[in-house]
Amino acid sequence: MGVIELRDIQRKYKVGQVQVIALKKIDLSIEEGEFVSIMGPSGSGKSTLLNVIGCLDRPTAGTYKLSGERVEKLRDGKLADIRNDFIGFVFQRFHLLPTLNALENVQLPLIYRGMLGKKRKRLAKEALEMVGLGDRIHHAPSQLSGGEQQRVAIARAISMSPSVILADEPTGSLDSKASVNIMSVFQELNEKHGITIVQVTHDEKMAQYGKRIVRILDGEIERIDVLENQTIA
Repeated sequence: MGVIELRDIQRKYKVGQVQVIALKKIDLSIEEGEFVSIMGPSGSGKSTLLNVIGCLDRPTAGTYKLSGERVEKLRDGKLADIRNDFIGFVFQRFHLLPTLNALENVQLPLIYRGMLGKKRKRLAKEALEMVGLGDRIHHAPSQLSGGEQQRVAIARAISMSPSVILADEPTGSLDSKASVNIMSVFQELNEKHGITIVQVTHDEKMAQYGKRIVRILDGEIERIDVLENQTIA
C-alpha cells in the first residue's frame, strides 16, 4: 500500500453559475520514498490534485488514504494535525518573513507546535545544514539569492521531519542554475533521507528528477511515465 492512495477522486466547484470539474476520477498510488513529478498545461488540474494530496482541499467524491488513514471526510482540526505531522510544503513563492533571519524563519512552524527554544533552534540549524546553508543561518532573506531563499523554505518544510514534501512549482521563479541546485536538494532528501516528494512543475527537465511523471490533462491522468533511476547533472 502506498503512503498516498487516491481512488476515484473528483473535484468540482462553481465559478459564478458555471460548474467546473477540476479532477475526474483520479486513481493514483505513491509509494513511501518515491519522487513523483506532476505535469500538465495551465488549468489541467495539477495544482488542485496537489492541494487534495496536501489536505488543503477536499475531494467532491472518491477516497483518499494518507499513510493508511482515510482523510477525505475528516474535520478541519484533524486535517490540520495530519498536515503538521506528515506533510511539508514548498511553494513557488518563498513566503519568508523579511524581518527574520534564515534560522528564525525555519523555526516558525516549530514555534506553532509549541516546541521549546533550545530544541527548536537545534532542529532548525540541522535543517539548514541539510540544504547546504549552515553558514548562512543568520542572514536575512534580502541577503540571500533566490535559490538560497528557496532552500530556506525547504529547510522550514523539513524541520518538522515530514514523511512527505509537496512542492508547487518550486523552481518557477528561479534561473536555470538555481533550479538545478534546488532539484539536487530534493534528490538528496529523497535518496539519502527517504522523504517522499511530490512536485508540480511546468519544466520537463525539472520533472526528470522524479522517478515517475504523472501527466494531467483536463482533470484526468493522461499517462504515467516511469523514469530510470539516475542522478541528473
